[in-house]
Amino acid sequence: MNGTAHSFSGDAASVTGLSPMTSVETRIQVLPEFVASQIAAGEIVERPASVVKELVDNSLDARSTLISIDVVHGGKTLIRVT
Repeated sequence: MNGTAHSFSGDAASVTGLSPMTSVETRIQVLPEFVASQIAAGEIVERPASVVKELVDNSLDARSTLISIDVVHGGKTLIRVT
């Protein structure tokens, strides 16, 4: 910066050249209470690898001697740990 002061007038859309957010896709939506509760309890899965890790950990805690993992479509269709 060279110490020169700048001032802008108008709304954010006119200053940035961007259109104001008016579409449904850009609005923040409040989650239903049951979803918020699941997130708080750690029941929402961030990615399929988290599911596999948790299920394998549970299997090891149960002293399993053989663990089989089946994954279909990157875990989006099926994750099975037996």
